Amino acid sequence: MRSFVYNGLPARVVFGAGALAKLPQELERLGAKRALVLSTPEQKDSAESVVSALGARAVGVYDKAAMHVPLEIAEDARRAARELGADCCVTVGGGSTTGLGKAIALTSTLPILAVPTTYAGSEMTPIYGITEGGAKKTGRDARVLPRAVIYDPELTLSLPPALSAASGMNAIAHAAEALYSHEGNPIVSLMAEEGIRALAVALPDILKDPQNLDPRSDALYGAWLCGIVLGSAGMALHHKLCHVLGGSFNLPHAETHAIVLPHAVRYNYDAAPEAMRRIERALDSAPAPGAIYDLLRALSVPTRLADIGMKEADLERAARLAAEAPYPNPRKVEYAPVLELLRDAYRGRRPS
Repeated sequence: MRSFVYNGLPARVVFGAGALAKLPQELERLGAKRALVLSTPEQKDSAESVVSALGARAVGVYDKAAMHVPLEIAEDARRAARELGADCCVTVGGGSTTGLGKAIALTSTLPILAVPTTYAGSEMTPIYGITEGGAKKTGRDARVLPRAVIYDPELTLSLPPALSAASGMNAIAHAAEALYSHEGNPIVSLMAEEGIRALAVALPDILKDPQNLDPRSDALYGAWLCGIVLGSAGMALHHKLCHVLGGSFNLPHAETHAIVLPHAVRYNYDAAPEAMRRIERALDSAPAPGAIYDLLRALSVPTRLADIGMKEADLERAARLAAEAPYPNPRKVEYAPVLELLRDAYRGRRPS
């Protein structure tokens, strides 16, 4: 076994159906008395429900969270937090809302209490991202790691099946890359493999019966594990490509991760054999690139970048941006093969 370093991230997790009822006492544990509740415009009703649950501990709702955390929205939310005298943020929703909470925490001392309603996993990481001038800049900072996370599967029952599938595949992408990360270790690999397995089993059942709480719980459990490994191990080519496609071309986050994943795994297949064996074991199918692609098809998740707004004329620019400043990756990141990867993802070809 190779040498490794493992740093466990300090985070409190409250998991279970009905766990949202414990939100007031979790705020009390933080010593918070003036919570600003964050959401997207689409999730404002959920945010208002949280405000009702918090009562006098809630000072307001900021419901303008947006995909990829545009800088102007981050600055406006920071202003709102200051003016309302908030002493913490409660994020209700997926990665966009959690990301906005992180943007506030990055420039203040406000702790975050996250209430995920998707399978994004951002709530378990110290990773933040802010988009400015058409470029998404990411970083790591301990200040943005939520102090507590409430996982209540009942809150995911309203997540439409199609979004559930895309969000779950996004989570699987975190775990797949953690398996061949240069910062990986045996603990991360155990959690990553189990996270992939749990989601791969749960997502088809969610599509069959979206109101069944059992697969919803299993998927949220898998997403939690995938989020932990995302925060514990550095990411590679797949995440670099998705940050470029999202930040520079404004493609939807979860769908982009889902579409790119089988092609990024194919790119790294020969360079990371142990990671591929774990992915194949978790999916109970081989080889890994085709197995992931087939899972996308079975879940009716889009498989073509062309179908989610990418223009063929922009593929060369995207490949250049990814190759100019690549993340550490098992296989050398080079412009020509990355462009080929993107062309395959654009057309939705099944990896061979």
